[in-house]
Amino acid sequence: MGNVNVKKVDRIQQGLWEKSYIPEILRGLSVTARHFFRNLNPNKEKRTIFTRDYPEEPTVYSDRYRGLHRLMLREDGQVRCVACMCCSTICPADCIHIEAAEHDDPTIEKYPDVFVIDELRCIVCGLCVEACPCDAIRMDTGVHIPPYTERSTAFYDRDHLMELGGLSQAKQGGDRSVAKS
Repeated sequence: MGNVNVKKVDRIQQGLWEKSYIPEILRGLSVTARHFFRNLNPNKEKRTIFTRDYPEEPTVYSDRYRGLHRLMLREDGQVRCVACMCCSTICPADCIHIEAAEHDDPTIEKYPDVFVIDELRCIVCGLCVEACPCDAIRMDTGVHIPPYTERSTAFYDRDHLMELGGLSQAKQGGDRSVAKS
């Protein structure tokens, strides 16, 4: 083998005081005490840590907040979802369960006979919305996921998600003349 270049690094010698970690413990305690006493101030403007008086002071969510899922509807009131399984496939939490069924209308190939979202497993990433090719699922309700006392109440089925939804503005099939040009 060839020569290996090794660079020797001199270590800084520590005394007993540094080895005991007492200086660093005291420095950490001083930072904690400084924040503690600064935030005891009754004047809210001088505090550095802010708390919200919930529920008296409601939380204001940004426009980008996702919120609960909802299923969009067609003009005839049926669910817009065609059970393509894109949302359940891309979901990293595996919280979407879909069972497809054949539709009576020959222009619609499939529809979700069962569509369930486990809101306790959902990580609110929005990948299901991005993956949906037909604008069937959205997370723009702006409603925070409520607390649940029983796990069974956290399962949102198709009918409940349709109640949260509304008519979609997207056109079925889209404008194909634009795609050809």
